[in-house]
Amino acid sequence: MLATLNDRIRVMALLAIGTGLRCSELFGLKWKDIDFEAKQISVLRSIVCGRIGVCKTESSQKPVPLDDRLAAALCEWRCRCPYRHSEDWVFASPAAEGKKPYWPAMLMRKHIKPVARKLGIDKPVGWHTFRHTYSTLLKSTGADLKVMQELMRHASVVLTLDHYTQAMTPAKRAAQSAVLSLLFPAGEQSA
Repeated sequence: MLATLNDRIRVMALLAIGTGLRCSELFGLKWKDIDFEAKQISVLRSIVCGRIGVCKTESSQKPVPLDDRLAAALCEWRCRCPYRHSEDWVFASPAAEGKKPYWPAMLMRKHIKPVARKLGIDKPVGWHTFRHTYSTLLKSTGADLKVMQELMRHASVVLTLDHYTQAMTPAKRAAQSAVLSLLFPAGEQSA
């Protein structure tokens, strides 16, 4: 599916499936939230039905590791998009002259679902599907449950053993890189 989507939508879907960001968090990103040097994304706001607000939980605000392949895809997107200043939305809508991000439901309806249908995917597809896929791919890589819980940024999940020790950043980066390795053929660097 990723290979079939146009560049803009592919970067959105790749970021969603490669980080587990919630749709509201994905479209709430500004360029200043992405630290390419530290290789992490700060999730500072959420957009639901066009309204900017706080994140779902305190755990949702934890930094998200940024794999090199995701960073490369974002850098390429930033070079191509007209809104690339630090205060601009990562996925700023040209229809709103960059003052608002794209409307996620419209992108899903007009771009992602038609591609899914063409590919014969008959199960329901939504932005949250990418989050579930990320979780499934994490599990398939054998990621530690605590690492999974932290990468998904869940506040408290019994299945992910939230009362045990915190995962170290290198372990989180390794688990995320394993997921991205499943999405990219060997040697391919970006979307």
